[in-house]
Amino acid sequence: MASLKELKGRINSVKSTQKITKAKQMVAAAKLRRAQAAAEAARPYAERLSGVMASLAGKVGGDSAPLLLRGTGSDKRNLLVVVNTDKGLCGGLNANIVKAAKAKAKALLNEGKDVQFYLVGKKGRAPIKRDYADRIEKHFDTSDVRTPGFEEAEVIADDLLTRYENGEFDVAHLVYPVFKSALAQDPTVDQLIPVPPPESDGAGGAGSVVDYEPSEDEILADLLPRYIKTQLFGALLEREASEQGASMTAMDNATRNAGDLIKDLTIQYNRSRQAAITTELIEIIAGAEAL
Repeated sequence: MASLKELKGRINSVKSTQKITKAKQMVAAAKLRRAQAAAEAARPYAERLSGVMASLAGKVGGDSAPLLLRGTGSDKRNLLVVVNTDKGLCGGLNANIVKAAKAKAKALLNEGKDVQFYLVGKKGRAPIKRDYADRIEKHFDTSDVRTPGFEEAEVIADDLLTRYENGEFDVAHLVYPVFKSALAQDPTVDQLIPVPPPESDGAGGAGSVVDYEPSEDEILADLLPRYIKTQLFGALLEREASEQGASMTAMDNATRNAGDLIKDLTIQYNRSRQAAITTELIEIIAGAEAL
């Protein structure tokens, strides 16, 4: 049985840990409100842009369509753009994203296709590297900025577009978390390149009578790269909100578990202390009777 001094030290250690987890929970809760608002504010723009894309994509086709829309004509070489967090202490968020990325990679490999990884964020590297060390194309860090913004999305998009134009891959898939609530962040896999024709919402869709100036091809040539940047920016915003939500939940659970452990250790400490006092009293009484 642990001594009273050891138990007291363990109680103080857990209390210190509890203070840290409680502080991190409060910080994550404060950041979550801002990150959630940013993610939700970006969704209407992305949805409306998809509507415009649907209208334009319905008016072009064949060889006249931009490369980002028509594709290379092959889906042999696949690139998985995996968006993880740069910090830990956010529960199973990164593990779930990596799991989704590995499942997609396994499915593509079983179909006889080639797979490469393009990693955004630090926390997904180690688990992916363990199984696919020779398939990691590039790491992209976002830890040097406090909150990744559109500038970071542009840098990633420009790099991906350059690689696509150089023929380094045929299809790019985006793996990222979608924020639902502080308790739910769904790993999602979407095709990023070539841009899949979005479904029309009926407002400005392919069947609408809309005249574009300049031509649809020229507008698409400018709009498609912007669409990809918007998708990446949205993924970064969703990741930020998901990270804070998962961190708040994980730290809340850790704080509660620390409280339970403190209670158990305190009970054990009191019992040990009571047993020690009882032993001392028995020794004193026995010594008095011996006299």
